[in-house]
Parts: sequence; structure tokens; C-alpha cells
Amino acid sequence: MSPVPDSLGIIAGSRSLPLLLARQARAMGIRRIVAAAFENETDPALGELVDDIEWLKVGQLSKLIAVFTRRGVKQCVMAGQIAPRNLFDLRPDLRAMTLLWRLKEKNAHTVFGAIVEELRKEGVEVIEARPWLGPLMPGKGFRLGPKPVEAQEADVAFGFRIAKELARLDIGQTVVVKNGTVLAVEGFEGTDQCLARGGTLAGREGGAVAVKVTKPDHDFRFDIPCLGPQTLETCAASGVAVLAFEAGRSLLLEPEICETLARKNKISVIAADYGGAKE
Repeated sequence: MSPVPDSLGIIAGSRSLPLLLARQARAMGIRRIVAAAFENETDPALGELVDDIEWLKVGQLSKLIAVFTRRGVKQCVMAGQIAPRNLFDLRPDLRAMTLLWRLKEKNAHTVFGAIVEELRKEGVEVIEARPWLGPLMPGKGFRLGPKPVEAQEADVAFGFRIAKELARLDIGQTVVVKNGTVLAVEGFEGTDQCLARGGTLAGREGGAVAVKVTKPDHDFRFDIPCLGPQTLETCAASGVAVLAFEAGRSLLLEPEICETLARKNKISVIAADYGGAKE
């Protein structure tokens, strides 16, 4: 893993993760933080937590690179989501158009991987955010809400195996199951809609079990699996009774709020570990 830099750039997507990362990095000794923020995606509150912020549109690759090169930032991290639809609705500049034209497969992994390479060519290394976020990634044995019953634990094990294969094929990282039956798999629509669809298919009695994992050779530089209050609210609205994520490899946002939601809605939130993860 790369040494901790004195200055850090943040390529900031949506939701609360970029803000959390900025606070953690500052608390752990980063003196200067520069953020590249995206219009209609990044929370404007990030501007209060960093030393410098520049706003751009999704697809402005040359401008993104310049945010850091002009300021002498040599290392940066990616944090937060870019809505999947924006990867297709973007209006790319010439450099982004050339990048996309070269890609035979266009998904989050290949697009962000290519962006990482373009930054590297200009002297900017994309590194993992785990040096700062690692303490906030719950380990084996973590649980919020009620303890899963035996049938639910069996579904977690089953869902974990299916989700790992789904992730290996680069389709998605979340599945929803019930009584040994796959109800929904995550695709282009993202985790929340997968949860909503799977929970609905579980029927009026609910009881669906959702499992979210990482890829076998997961690249944490541009994808840290995250769960938070919005995830729990989606589970509650859809009748998902158990939400399992991979121990030590997933970030739980706003854990106090998640604990309240899990207890209120009787949702079991657990960190699962069935082996097979590679660093």
C-alpha cells in the first residue's frame, strides 16, 4: 500500500463518503486536501472540509486531471458514487472520448480503471482510502438489530456464494435471496434498486435476505462497498429482514443512525466472513 501523503486529492462522488473521508484524513494528519467535485453529484458541504475544491461535470477528464496537477497533488483517492446513468449520459471531453473509444467493455471497473491510468500518466497516483477508512469497516461478529434465525443464516451463506460468483463475473455485488431461492441480482441499477426489487418479490410476509460482497480481486482504489441509513431505509420499505456484508471489506456509514434503524425495523445487519477474499 502506498505511503501516506502530506497532501491528498479527493475525486468526490455523491453521498456522505467524501465528507467522512475528508474528516478522517484530516484527523489522521493530512495537512492539505484538494477536492475535484462533480456538479449535481457531490455534496457542497465538502467545500468546508477541504483546502481547495474545484467543480466540474462528469466526463471532463482533462479538467479532472488538471485539478491535481496544477496544485502539485501527487496522490489522490476516489470516494463516493457517480450515478450509473451518468456514465452514459456524460458529455465527454476529447480525452474522455478517446479513453471510452479504446475500451472494449464499458462498466464501472473498466472506466474507472482507465481513468486511474490516465491520472498515472500525468504523475498522479490513485491510492486506496483504506488507510483512513479501515477503522470504520466492521469485522467478523459485528451485528446490529436482532440475531438472524437459523434459516436466515443459511440464506446468508447461500447468498454469499451466489454474490461472490456474480461479482467474479463483474455483473454486480449484491443478491437478495429467500429460502434458498435467488430473488434479485444487482446489475446496472445499483444496490438500492436491487434491494427494493428483491424485497418486493419476497411477498407480503417479507423475510428477504440481502448479501453484499466484494470481488475476488477487488480494487479498493475506486470502489469501497458502502452501506448506510439509506440502505437500511430501503430494506425497511421493501421487507428485507437481513442485510449481510463482507467483514472487514465494507464501510458502514453513520453507524449510530443505522443501529437505530435496524432496531426500529427489526433488521439484522451482520458482517459475514466465509473466506475467499484476496488482498
